[in-house]
Amino acid sequence: MEFNDVLAVVLFGGFILLLFTGFPIAWLLGGFSLIVAGMAIYVDLNMQDWLVEAFPNTWLDISWRYMSAIVRNIWSQAMANEVLVALPMFIFMGYLLDRSGIAEALMKSFARVFGPLRGGYAITVIMIGILLAASTGVVGASVVLLALLGLPVMLNNRYHPTVAVGTVTAVGTLGILIPPSIMLVLMADRLAISPGGLFMGALLPGLMLASLYVLYIVALGFFRPSAVPAPVDPEPITPRVIVQLLLAVLPPFGLIFAVLGTIFFGIATPTEAAGVGALGAGLLALANGKLSFRVLKEVSEATTRSTAFILAIVVGAVAFAHVLRGLEGDLLIRNSLLALDLGPTGTLIVILLIVFLLGFVLDWIQIVLVILPLAGALIGNPSQPMSGMWMELGFEGPEQALIWFTLLFAIVLQTSFLTPPVGFALFYVKGVAPPGVTLMHIYKGVIPFILLQGLAVVIVFFWRDLVLWLPGLAPGG
Repeated sequence: MEFNDVLAVVLFGGFILLLFTGFPIAWLLGGFSLIVAGMAIYVDLNMQDWLVEAFPNTWLDISWRYMSAIVRNIWSQAMANEVLVALPMFIFMGYLLDRSGIAEALMKSFARVFGPLRGGYAITVIMIGILLAASTGVVGASVVLLALLGLPVMLNNRYHPTVAVGTVTAVGTLGILIPPSIMLVLMADRLAISPGGLFMGALLPGLMLASLYVLYIVALGFFRPSAVPAPVDPEPITPRVIVQLLLAVLPPFGLIFAVLGTIFFGIATPTEAAGVGALGAGLLALANGKLSFRVLKEVSEATTRSTAFILAIVVGAVAFAHVLRGLEGDLLIRNSLLALDLGPTGTLIVILLIVFLLGFVLDWIQIVLVILPLAGALIGNPSQPMSGMWMELGFEGPEQALIWFTLLFAIVLQTSFLTPPVGFALFYVKGVAPPGVTLMHIYKGVIPFILLQGLAVVIVFFWRDLVLWLPGLAPGG
């Protein structure tokens, strides 16, 4: 193993170990990358004593050129990146919808329709979760809101705590997959593929996963009726109740169509559609009488904090990726995976298994910004059509293969919200759950949903058209 390979292992392994210190991730990524870059330059020059003796200022010159190259890379990939402009607007849209009162109206309307059924309140939570995911894309807000609205209702209707809390926790994470999703924006940026194509590809798998959740609740009603009991004195379903449900669904559905429809029909780019979504969320909040200067101030502050947190990590991740590529660490990882000689399918399964295991100890942002570009390079690169495994996997082009792989990656990554010790959705729910709900209830409750997410990965793996059908229908698809 050459010295550059050793430094690449030090960079990657050291970063994983330093995560457990609790130091801010953005500083770890950027700072440790610069330290390792300095070590590489110093050792490289000291191995050429004649160069140092002939040119005493070489160390400073080369260091300056290399470090300035990192800064230029950060500027071009992060600061001057038009795709990332969509992030703050989608975040703003999500937080504003969280304050608009739409979710409360949806809960009341859906509960009147599905409440009389066995497991109906859990199905209600799933339906609202789908609309929230497609409207907000902010997992933390969705999980907390669903927990506040759905948990008391289900527990008061004698649902088993593991079923109630598991449903709320898992459904709240649908926002990471169903577009418009902040994670999908970052993924598209890291792999240099179309965010619109990724949004279209994610829609059907996201709805399929939500359907699996519904089927699970229905199956519980047959095999464990005591876990999801029917209400004792249900309210009759009348035409008026149906009309009220339709009226409650129309505003969020209109917003979803405004965002995704403009992308799908080629009217707007994802960045422009994010602006449409932010404006639409403001109009909905205004129509519900929830828009005020205080609300705008709070939402803007929350958006700024979330955006700054994500972009700081992006800056650190770009520096990390630049140094890793400079040390040829990406080739080391690629060659190590190919050396397993498992073939394209076997290699892909190993990558997804590694991502699942990393989800136990790393946050999704870290995995997307550090691991995804390395894994995606094995599949293909749109700017270098002859590279990667996309032809061996039977795809027509690298971008088509990357959309499919990225959605597999995203579904696997969704488990990171539910797996301890860093499953953030677990802590979101625990923070707002009633006193009788324990952490053990939450852990046991999410296990069936993690298994369903695994089933979704298998379905998408073997049924590629579920991902590729909609992007193929889009203009230019």
